Amino acid sequence: MITALRARGEAFLADVLARFRTLTPVRLVGDLLVLVAAILLDLWPGPWAEHETGGWTVVAYVAAYLVLLPLRHVLPATSMIAGAAIPFAGPAFMVVLSYTAGRRIESWGKAVVSTALTLVVVVLMWDWEARPIDLDPVYAMLILITIFGVGVALPFLVGRYLAQREALVQAMRDREARMRGEHKLLSRQVRLRERSRIAQDMHDSLGHRLSLISVHAGALAMDPSLGDKQREAIGVLRSAALTGMGELRAIIGVLRAEDGPDDDPATRTAESIDSLVSDARKAGVLVSLVRGGQAHPLPSRVSHAAYRVAQEGLTNASKHAPGAAVQVTVKYEPDALVVEVRNNPSRNGSPAAAPGVGLIGLTERVRLAGGILHVGALPSRGFRIAAVLPYEETALPDEPEDEQDETESPRGIRKWAGVGSIAGASLVLTLIIGGFTYLGTQPVTEVVSQENLDRIQEGQSEADVMKLLPSGDEPLVADGERKSQASPEPPGARCVYHITDEQSYLAKGTRVVRFCFRDGKLVEKKIHVQRNGQ
Repeated sequence: MITALRARGEAFLADVLARFRTLTPVRLVGDLLVLVAAILLDLWPGPWAEHETGGWTVVAYVAAYLVLLPLRHVLPATSMIAGAAIPFAGPAFMVVLSYTAGRRIESWGKAVVSTALTLVVVVLMWDWEARPIDLDPVYAMLILITIFGVGVALPFLVGRYLAQREALVQAMRDREARMRGEHKLLSRQVRLRERSRIAQDMHDSLGHRLSLISVHAGALAMDPSLGDKQREAIGVLRSAALTGMGELRAIIGVLRAEDGPDDDPATRTAESIDSLVSDARKAGVLVSLVRGGQAHPLPSRVSHAAYRVAQEGLTNASKHAPGAAVQVTVKYEPDALVVEVRNNPSRNGSPAAAPGVGLIGLTERVRLAGGILHVGALPSRGFRIAAVLPYEETALPDEPEDEQDETESPRGIRKWAGVGSIAGASLVLTLIIGGFTYLGTQPVTEVVSQENLDRIQEGQSEADVMKLLPSGDEPLVADGERKSQASPEPPGARCVYHITDEQSYLAKGTRVVRFCFRDGKLVEKKIHVQRNGQ
């Protein structure tokens, strides 16, 4: 447990240091601009302008901004949740924190959990008693969800979508670079094959002609009718022919050297794996060789492929896991030869390296030999290369047309990258728009019509008056605002306040009618204008 925590702490520290190394003046200036803009937008004129806050309160809010905004790059989820817990946190502040959290958090599980915790914090921090208007709890919850969706969920999903698209673009660039490298390798192979063809043609034509010249010169030198000068000239001619054949053989050797002298199938066979392991031991590699089964005669192509598997495995282990123990296994099964090279993880704890060009070429060589190659990491973080090769000579297989390398699909990247973020944003917008559409379609009938207002007179019974008063959803005007500017209520009376259906812009306020009852009778009907913003 302690080791795991220490490893996570070291990984976290390494990530922080890596971010500091990538910090450029442009990014630093951009972060400073974001910080200043968030503070100015939220402090002035911002929501805090409506509250009487002292100087130390403003200092505390600015200090929270100065801590959480830079910290969002290192601890995005924690910063977002902590920002939601700050009372009266500004919208610009939450938008920046949520957007960065969407960009930085990679795991979908962590993204969902952090967003859900932020929603819980927002609900707990919401002041249900100090609502600006007297709303039904359902409508209040809808407004809360709207605030959370616009200020937290949408920026989070936008940031996550952009991060996924950037990762996908980077994966496509890496794939394009890898394809360019493979194209260069293929072009080189084509050139080498053409050189081999030219060498074969030269050997068949020029070599044959030079051999004829040498043979005829040697026979002519035996003619007794020739003098010393003629014999000397014929000797020079024969010597030149032999020299030409030697030079031609050297040139042909260069042209036909596709992969170097180590690829000579006559000297690099399955039996030569012992000497290969011995040379590796001399070079300091901790390698062991395990042989099993009854030896079986192998075709040259299969035997050479087995040697190359062992050679590539040892090379890969020495390069990517220096100092690790390596085991080479050559086992003759009843129906096939199995060659396996596995190595432990490197002493520095680095993970197994991804297959490179050498393993790609080895895959092709094993395929041409009629076998199957498996390459992959072990659960112990080591690496394994294993090949299954047939005992019989097989025809060369056709080139694969639609086969796709597993490495072409980068880990964590799929063709539907970003679709989840778009779907989540669409769901949030649907909930917000649908909720307010439903709210807008609800009838607002709790207003007194002018006709009923004229029919209601002082002295009527409370029951008759209540029959003429409206029922239904309440207009979005708080009850406290309806009577804050009215005259004092009659002593001992119970009063109700309603909005009239006749309003005037010239009044610069809302016309409110008050009905006061005492002893079951209407004792007052009075209209006053509730001034806006007062």
